[in-house]
Amino acid sequence: MGHGPAARRQTPSRSPAALAYSAGMETEQGTVRIDSWIWSVRLTKTRALAATACRGGHVRLNGERAKAAQPVKPGDEVRLRQAGRERIVVVKRLVRKRVGAPVAVECYVDNSPPPPAREEVVVAGVRDRGTGRPTKRDRRELDQLRGH
Repeated sequence: MGHGPAARRQTPSRSPAALAYSAGMETEQGTVRIDSWIWSVRLTKTRALAATACRGGHVRLNGERAKAAQPVKPGDEVRLRQAGRERIVVVKRLVRKRVGAPVAVECYVDNSPPPPAREEVVVAGVRDRGTGRPTKRDRRELDQLRGH
């Protein structure tokens, strides 16, 4: 075993997908747990959050409520509800380990509706400090401003 530049093996540069495949991240056969796949393709930040979403009923696989250990395969439709938004993705490729964003995008087809436009934040119902408790009339006006 030598040390130094002569001992280092030179590898040709490859695409992120090719690197992921060569690292054994893609599975040609079999299935992957849905919580693991959701985390691997970066739909959630942690696997624990993905499992919690499954337990809470926020994940649906082909229209049915999914458990965390339920297997996913190419062609399945996964619906994930998070932060008031529903993500609808169709599985293209299975990955077991978390991959980079460019590779993750290649693993699914995103059929999600566009995110809601950010509305201008209107501060409704701000009262001056020291004005006391709001009257019944004030509360009704505040409720009307808030849309209740």
